[in-house]
Amino acid sequence: MNKQNNIFKIAIVGPESTGKSTMSKYLAEHFNTVWVPEFARGYCENLKGDYTWQDEINMFYGQLELEKELEPQANKLLICDTTFITVKIWSDQLFGKSPQEVLDELPKHPYDLYLLLNIDLPWEDDPLRDFPNMREHFMDVWHQELQALNARYTVISGTGPERYTNAVAAIEDFLNSFH
Repeated sequence: MNKQNNIFKIAIVGPESTGKSTMSKYLAEHFNTVWVPEFARGYCENLKGDYTWQDEINMFYGQLELEKELEPQANKLLICDTTFITVKIWSDQLFGKSPQEVLDELPKHPYDLYLLLNIDLPWEDDPLRDFPNMREHFMDVWHQELQALNARYTVISGTGPERYTNAVAAIEDFLNSFH
């Protein structure tokens, strides 16, 4: 928990095409708070070529800045549509290593709860999605990354309303653990 303003940071993470943005919007509305969009999406929409090492670093700093900017508007919860762990995962996949800035900052920016969205939704094509046949691989990678951080996380499965109900229940269980 961010001690200065008693905000719990909830990260919505997972492989491509698992509904992170839709889930983030839904949860922010449900809990009457703000959500931090994925900085990389807007950034990549403006790229003219393939991702570069510098692009990954830029996305890392952009995500951090966006969270910092929106946190004061949060009402007890800050819902984050992904985190900069994504930069580490993509850098490892594309370049075989991660920027040192990212590795140094990972332990300094904990989230109170991660909701890891399962790959049980059908793939939806999108020009910014790259690996439709590697969802299981990336699901394993997310488990490994979260475990390496000793993160508190819950896998969210289900389709339709059930997925949202499961996510809300996970956050409510988390919040109730403080009472």
